[in-house]
Amino acid sequence: MTALSDLFRQLDTPTLLLFCAFIGGIVGSFLNVVIYRLPLMMEREFTLFAKTHLQQPLAPEETQTFNLFRPASHCPKCRTPLNMRQNIPIFGYLLSGGKCRHCGQGFGGRYLRVECVTAVLFAAAAWRFGAGIALIGILAFTSALISLAEIDADTHYLPDQITLPLLWLGLLLNSDGLYVPLQSAVIGAAAGYLALWLPNAVFHKLTGQTGMGHGDFKLLAALGAWNGVEMLAFTVFAASLAGLVAALLLRVKKGQYFAFGPALAVAGWCAAVFRTPIQTAFEYWLGNPIF
Repeated sequence: MTALSDLFRQLDTPTLLLFCAFIGGIVGSFLNVVIYRLPLMMEREFTLFAKTHLQQPLAPEETQTFNLFRPASHCPKCRTPLNMRQNIPIFGYLLSGGKCRHCGQGFGGRYLRVECVTAVLFAAAAWRFGAGIALIGILAFTSALISLAEIDADTHYLPDQITLPLLWLGLLLNSDGLYVPLQSAVIGAAAGYLALWLPNAVFHKLTGQTGMGHGDFKLLAALGAWNGVEMLAFTVFAASLAGLVAALLLRVKKGQYFAFGPALAVAGWCAAVFRTPIQTAFEYWLGNPIF
């Protein structure tokens, strides 16, 4: 990580932004693999465990290797492997028209969206943090949040395989106060979990229903570990507002499940990258410093 940080420091600001955008496109391409395959890997793992426990035979395809690296990227319909040109971030999608060259199956807009968003957010993070260890950490933070937001939107699930490492990485990086003091990070993690767990527990006690998934608790805990307890109020407020607007735009009906993870991810990223202007705005709004 130190070597990469030294490389970043040798770049002037415009070059750093372009370089991070370029890296973001490449990382976004890999995130698409994570977003598509991780839920399938979890499902396969559960199925294999259940069938093994029940002593049921496995289908031939269930015994084949399936992870983030194997098999190679291919069309989900005809399974034709993608060529080198199609694997080029952003441009590969545009050159192929977003379709399989063999069967014409559309790949969907998510692949292009994730690559473009990752490139833009990486450049924005570079503009905000400049060259250094803090930038490298935020790029990892950004990658995790993009993956979680897309997976939750698709499957209504926030995998522990991402939320828990994100939580521990935030505490580890803040052990030396990289973003916030360690005390603020630890309290932020605990308070973040309780901020959603407690209302959900009360709601469940009163109605017998679950209002929110445990993945949301863990994600907010991770955001607290990265951004500190001081930014939790903004994160919850901004996520709730963003979630409400999204629910209205999507015309979510009463009783219909709505993924809250994307809203938390957006609010948490904004809290990390635009911390100073957010604090200034809150202080101006309330009339006196609150952080």
